[in-house]
Amino acid sequence: MTPTADPSLLVYGPRTEQLHEPLGVGEQHPRLSWKLRSERRGAAQSAYRITAAERADDLDTSSRLLWDSGRRESGETLLIPWNGAALRSATRYHWRVEVWDETGAPGTPAQTWFETGLLTHDDWQAVWVGRDPHSAPPVEPPGDEDPDPSWGTPPLYLRREFELRDTPVRARLYATARGVYEPRLNGSRVGDLELAPGWTEYHRRLQYQSYDVTTLVREGRNVLGAIVAHGWWSGHIGFDPRRAAHHYGGEPAYLAQLVAEFADGSRQVVATDPDWTEHPGAIRAADLLMGQHVDARCEIPGWDTPEAVAAGRCQVAVLDHATGPLVAEPDPPVRVTRGVAAVAVRQRGPGRYIADFGQNLVGRVRLTVRGAAAGRRITLRHAEILADGDLYVDNLRRARAIDTYVAGGGEVEVFEPQFTFHGFRYVEIDNYPGDLQPRDVMARVLHNDVPRAGTFECSDPMINQLQSNIVWGQRGNFVAVPTDCPQRDERLGWLADAQIFAPTASRNADVSTFFARWMRDVIDGQDTDGAFRDVAPAVTIDREAAPAWGDAGVIIPWHLWRIYGDRRALRRSFGAMTAWVDHIRRHNPDLRWRRRTGNSYGDWLQIDVTTPRDLLATAYFARSTEIVVLSAEALGLPEVAAEYRALHGGIRSAFIDSFVSADGRVEGGTQTGYLLALAFGLLPESLIPAAVGHLAAEVESRGTRLTTGFVGTALLCPVLAEHGRTGLAYALLPQEEFPSWGHSIRHGATTIWERWDGWTEQSGFQSAAMNSFNHYSLGSVGDWLFGRVAGIDQTPGSVAYRELLLRPLPGGRLTWARAEQETARGRAECGWALADGRLTITAVVPPGATALLEVPTSEPSGVREGGEPAAIRPGVLAVEPTDAGALLHLASGHYVVSAAAPDTHTPPVSSRPVLFSRETS
Repeated sequence: MTPTADPSLLVYGPRTEQLHEPLGVGEQHPRLSWKLRSERRGAAQSAYRITAAERADDLDTSSRLLWDSGRRESGETLLIPWNGAALRSATRYHWRVEVWDETGAPGTPAQTWFETGLLTHDDWQAVWVGRDPHSAPPVEPPGDEDPDPSWGTPPLYLRREFELRDTPVRARLYATARGVYEPRLNGSRVGDLELAPGWTEYHRRLQYQSYDVTTLVREGRNVLGAIVAHGWWSGHIGFDPRRAAHHYGGEPAYLAQLVAEFADGSRQVVATDPDWTEHPGAIRAADLLMGQHVDARCEIPGWDTPEAVAAGRCQVAVLDHATGPLVAEPDPPVRVTRGVAAVAVRQRGPGRYIADFGQNLVGRVRLTVRGAAAGRRITLRHAEILADGDLYVDNLRRARAIDTYVAGGGEVEVFEPQFTFHGFRYVEIDNYPGDLQPRDVMARVLHNDVPRAGTFECSDPMINQLQSNIVWGQRGNFVAVPTDCPQRDERLGWLADAQIFAPTASRNADVSTFFARWMRDVIDGQDTDGAFRDVAPAVTIDREAAPAWGDAGVIIPWHLWRIYGDRRALRRSFGAMTAWVDHIRRHNPDLRWRRRTGNSYGDWLQIDVTTPRDLLATAYFARSTEIVVLSAEALGLPEVAAEYRALHGGIRSAFIDSFVSADGRVEGGTQTGYLLALAFGLLPESLIPAAVGHLAAEVESRGTRLTTGFVGTALLCPVLAEHGRTGLAYALLPQEEFPSWGHSIRHGATTIWERWDGWTEQSGFQSAAMNSFNHYSLGSVGDWLFGRVAGIDQTPGSVAYRELLLRPLPGGRLTWARAEQETARGRAECGWALADGRLTITAVVPPGATALLEVPTSEPSGVREGGEPAAIRPGVLAVEPTDAGALLHLASGHYVVSAAAPDTHTPPVSSRPVLFSRETS
């Protein structure tokens, strides 16, 4: 009998290169993925078929297919490489995936498309153009103060007039800049990208963007334009007092190519060339750190339309005929993702107001100005926090974070800078005409527009605020690169911060392409001896990376494999990973990492203790070596795995001999020291219980408070809970006394602070030299909220959540907690609630995945499917009593488990770490 169609197995979220309908794919063999959804328990994919064609209609005509995979007996849904005809540049490809379930019945297919970018350098006809210093007229801002000359020259206003003989059926713009740019076409802004082309290691890679401009071009006269500012290319970056011109280039430049295709198959190309012109505009200065200065009196209405007058224009200079190392942008760009209205506006003097947005955020302000006389100079100054009712800006260091608007005299004018961004909750608006109303000031939130992936919530408002602070900190610091802070004169891609936070980041958002792209910058910064740099892109800090910092070059590629199944990112990084470990081994033949440790930051910003730096370094040496072993196994390199497995065994022995005493004490006696030894599997099994006891005693001796810095904090709650000290982990979580997460929340924090003592009742503000109030590192506990408090994790050997490990952990003062996670394979859920002496667990397992559900009680009393009572059926659920409770083996589907509420859930002390390490020696 032929199986009937089962629409309950639904394909959704088809992606190319992990992106939804990407325009401008740069890979010759892009990878295709999809997810599955079903309300039916046990649903799974048993086979798939991919078909592809240049036209959607051709997917139903076998003779016109460019690729037909045929029916493949496989449950795989992730990153399947294109295996059809060779891809052509600037071409749209439609593809469809059909699936069959575990019974052989067809599911509901999905269809989507991707479009290639310019795949070879020969596809480019454009040349780099920029300001000609010999012909450009001097820029003299009229009226009040000139912008600070240290900001550099004003942005370029570029335009090129051209004619089309007919209306195109398709038009694409490919563009990039040495700087940051906003493309224009016939009086309209092109696209919604911000701060394009982003920041990469420009000497190695410069990204270009692809835009669909079909609806913006027309038959006859057209104008292609752009505004180009300094950005990361030649503006201020980092804490170097010099502009980035000393790192990359002195002046901004533009490269663009518009390709119009007509119904008869012909096409016309309009590219940057000597026929472009430049003229002054309203933006007199723009800098990412300093701000933007706009004089509306200098605006030329319609400058980017065919009707504009030609006064003041001059020819551009051709700066370079070689396009350079261009690559298609591979991840979601920076966008404005939301607006945040002011919750309060307070007047602080004549024409001077402070607007409070109620949330520390990153972006800019849109200000509506009513009735200002021409020449009125209005300034917007940004800050994260107030001191005595006024802005606290000392912690910005050299970043001015001031935007200036000189009114043009219109009845209503709107000012919103586009070539700068700030970290702020408050903005001071000075010299505003009349009364400023909340409706006239709006914060605009900027960050890489990575898709949201997970949510966590629980019964404790303070912990919910902690999760909110973590999410907002991630938004604000994922701007082009994973930055350390968004407000002061730094904003660098520090490696340790990123690797520590990566597990939490991937809970909140799909950061697969964001981190994979940034890893190329990390590798580009590696020196010939194998040493990574502390930051990527490698500017302002030119030294070999410190322990835990350089190890990001090993840890993040492994994380991309484990969470997203990205074998290509792991393979492309593997040589750099082994080179880093070899660099450490070469300079430390005794296998104790004490030499060539860079700046050796240790457990950065730990409180009142000092973890021995050679202990921390050697622990990370072991961890990176272990990951190289696991990566070699995943990539099918057994000989390499064997070599580094032996090395790992030697490092582990050296660690034990050097730092561990016979009674299980770890040198230094700090929380972080014990955490590293336990989490990275660096203790003899016989000493683990004693070490856990010493760790717990140290925490308790501090009044149940932490001392950990950037490195230790990520491990604190997970290790305590993993080793049977759940109560202590839960006691730390809602702690409100300094140092704690709750301390900052009690004092109004809406993002994670850089340091535990950023502000205290006893001492006030910490040193302004380093005191960010938006810095995600100490928010690394977010991974534990999802993974243990709510319970969504995966088994140690699982990849991309194929084998879920659902371990909800009731404890503390919580009465319920739940999380949703959009995994690479589909949506997973887990949550629990305590009521009337009963524990109820809800779980959702996506099709194609399985799960182990650990019930924190020894007496599971029933399982309900879809809300209806159901027996535990052989082959679907099996109950295996253990010391920790019951393990239920779940197929895909929705589950409700009811059990007697545990009095105190204290799992047994593990003989070795379960989630952080796998024995390799």
